[in-house]
Amino acid sequence: MNRKELLADRQLYLSRAKGALIGLAVGDAVGDIGRDQEYRKQYGMIVSLYPGAKSTDDTEFGFLTARTLIDCGGDITPDAVWNSWKRNIVDRGGMKKRGGRPLYGAVRNIERGIHPPLSGIDNTMNDDDGAAMRMAPIGIFAAGDVQEAGRLAEIDACVSHHRDGIWAAKAVAAAIAGAMVGMDPVEVVETARKMVPDDSWLGRSLDRALNLCRSAGEMLDIWEELHTEFWAAEHASSAEAIPQALAIYYMAGKDMRRALFWAANFGRDADTIAAVVCALVGASHGVEVFPETWVEQVRRADGVCLGFVEDEDALSLAEELVDLAISREASGR
Repeated sequence: MNRKELLADRQLYLSRAKGALIGLAVGDAVGDIGRDQEYRKQYGMIVSLYPGAKSTDDTEFGFLTARTLIDCGGDITPDAVWNSWKRNIVDRGGMKKRGGRPLYGAVRNIERGIHPPLSGIDNTMNDDDGAAMRMAPIGIFAAGDVQEAGRLAEIDACVSHHRDGIWAAKAVAAAIAGAMVGMDPVEVVETARKMVPDDSWLGRSLDRALNLCRSAGEMLDIWEELHTEFWAAEHASSAEAIPQALAIYYMAGKDMRRALFWAANFGRDADTIAAVVCALVGASHGVEVFPETWVEQVRRADGVCLGFVEDEDALSLAEELVDLAISREASGR
């Protein structure tokens, strides 16, 4: 399927768009409890979306990217992103707990009047996965056009990140855009790799992860190496978490339960890892791949980090993104 064919089938497009956003929220929630000792004592390995599981900043910043795209009519610019962050974060009291360090730094830079790209360049830990985690809406909007997904991702990401942090965002956005039009997991991951410079930490890490996947018969063959070979000192970076997420999707993305199991139980930055994996699964298979009870549990974010999300709904955002993309296509934009 190509982009035009997907946009001509609104029902399918909407199912996959909802699947990507619900998958983001499901993965975020299960990954977060997957590293919570109380849940692990009660359930052992995480295999489902248990009661009490909540979204983190991954989902909420994903909703922010969706809202930014919708409010600017798809004509996203660095100024549009800056204004959206100011309006939805700074003007609403700032960030609460649970945010990543470069996100706090970007908000502080916005408060100082610093615009992108400097708001992302002059920022602490700007190579982590805090931009990549919020790219599902861009992949939805640019479904089937991986280059456009990468372009839009770079614009959104530069408010808070630089270099590897931006390239990770481009990789995830392109992967979602590819999954939306039915690319198989191997092609999706290889598409993501093309968004990243060869001579970069993330590029080298992705190459190692792809080589592991190509040599493996099943996930267990590379499970330990995905942990030990990519583990960064002190704090997860995009060069750690994104290759791990894409490797899990490569090996298990055709099966939602298997993909969720491996991602949710990965440890470390499992909320982002599972958020990326499950967003890709939802984009590939549609929202129907997730139980209806899960959809209802996560469709509204919990506001643990951003207050504006109390007004947002994942299913409504998906519908707005789809309608925006279809209307722009009809008008030749």
